[in-house]
Amino acid sequence: MLGPSQMAAIHHISLELCAADVDASVHFWALLGFVQTTPPAEIRDRAVWLRAAHAQIHLLVRERPVVAPEGHVAVVLGDAYESILEALAQAGHAIDPRRPHWGSPRAYASAPGGHRVELMCTPPP
Repeated sequence: MLGPSQMAAIHHISLELCAADVDASVHFWALLGFVQTTPPAEIRDRAVWLRAAHAQIHLLVRERPVVAPEGHVAVVLGDAYESILEALAQAGHAIDPRRPHWGSPRAYASAPGGHRVELMCTPPP
């Protein structure tokens, strides 16, 4: 067990989607700074992995994907917040601005496949 002075880090999240949404999803996540990386050989036929710094998104190809109705991935965009929201809008993704939390702007977008993504300028305190 980690003590109070130690930090656990979330490494990845897996999102299910149908095969038809893979290319559009890779493009969506690329706009947020994620690049494709190579999954283990035994799952390459059914998974696409993306990474940004130490975080990964694992796209799992399913015939009938399950999408959480309210759960979401939250991505901190920092100084690139405004330009990334603009790039998403120009690429045809709807942006749903929300009131700031902790003095930080935030919005939601839907990734291809229907997953909610919270876009934050800064992380919660």
